[in-house]
Amino acid sequence: MRFMLLQNYNEPASGAPPINEWKAADFQAHIDFQIRLNQELVDSGELVDAQGLAGPDQAKLVTSDGVHAPVVTDGPFPEAKELLAGYRLVDVDTYERAVELAGRVSAAPGPDGVPIQQPIELRQVMSAPDPEV
Repeated sequence: MRFMLLQNYNEPASGAPPINEWKAADFQAHIDFQIRLNQELVDSGELVDAQGLAGPDQAKLVTSDGVHAPVVTDGPFPEAKELLAGYRLVDVDTYERAVELAGRVSAAPGPDGVPIQQPIELRQVMSAPDPEV
């Protein structure tokens, strides 16, 4: 079963400030945690992919009618409440394992090592229907 663990830029339950305001040591501890977790998931064969995304200030919206050149605009805009920060794609045996991993990501260390309690959106990746033979 494949699941996406989606991390957003919204405020974590811990009340931690935005990551760009953290002390260097706290930021490094957070990154080290992410690297260790990714390596553990590689070793167990559960990690398909994991990426952090550029900030919303670099995001673009692309719209096309399929005939003319795509229209590219800035966005999403700061007034949006949820902006995607990164994701992990995992391939696990059970839903419960996906919940366990989402919980570990949510508890990543923040300032002074306190778990940030970042809400993690957990979504199963659906496969396309089998084509009829």
